[in-house]
Amino acid sequence: MPWRLGPPPLRAALHGLPLCAWRYWPTVGSTNDEALRWLDAGAPEGCLTLADEQTQGRGRGAHRWWTPPDAALAFSLIVRPLPHEQPHLPRFTAWAAVALAETLAHDYGLQPQVKWPNDVLLKGRKVAGVLAEARWEGGHLRGVVVGVGVNLAPQAVPPASALDFPATSVAHALGYSPPRWRLLAALLRRMMAWRFRLGSPAFLQAWEARLAYRGQLVYANGHLGRLHGLDNQGRLRLQLPSGVWLTLSALQGHLRPAPTKE
Repeated sequence: MPWRLGPPPLRAALHGLPLCAWRYWPTVGSTNDEALRWLDAGAPEGCLTLADEQTQGRGRGAHRWWTPPDAALAFSLIVRPLPHEQPHLPRFTAWAAVALAETLAHDYGLQPQVKWPNDVLLKGRKVAGVLAEARWEGGHLRGVVVGVGVNLAPQAVPPASALDFPATSVAHALGYSPPRWRLLAALLRRMMAWRFRLGSPAFLQAWEARLAYRGQLVYANGHLGRLHGLDNQGRLRLQLPSGVWLTLSALQGHLRPAPTKE
């Protein structure tokens, strides 16, 4: 199905935002795949792909991201990191997660948290996920595609049999499903406000302030430890029961809160 500019409410919501261009599909396999193809064709930073429905949406690892029609936000943004930003590539995942958490908090009065490294939670349940994919040519970074999926309506929540972590929707928290394109525009504005500050202490502080499970026992990469926050590189800091400190730069498997004793 060919892309288009999208329905009038979408075009009105995106008007005036610092985007180079956007492409909209009523139904598409994956907005990340379309954005990667566009990046390979030379698309500059600020190009956006979005869809009403994804049939092959991807989460982290081999997980599928569920995107039924009229129920979710599904979009991918192309960025071209500057040379000095390349040491901070993992923060492009946190970038979208922090911006979404701020949008849900400030625009909708909710209390979201960021589950390191790529999910947004409401009341301990996943409401959104971020998938950032870098495109390399030899040792040269060509660009990064930051994909975001947000469950807006209840029908966006996958069936329990398909879940690896409890999920929810924005509608469950608000009591209504917010207008999609208005939320999209608010989120993009917050992303743009942080865009060239990802290496700053302010961004790290904003990320840590929203971090889920701080001070709690968690399981991560097969280790049980108390989550103390982030180090100055955005890595997760755990203290094991032995007193040893562990720093995680990547997550193999899942981050989970440890069961509490009754």
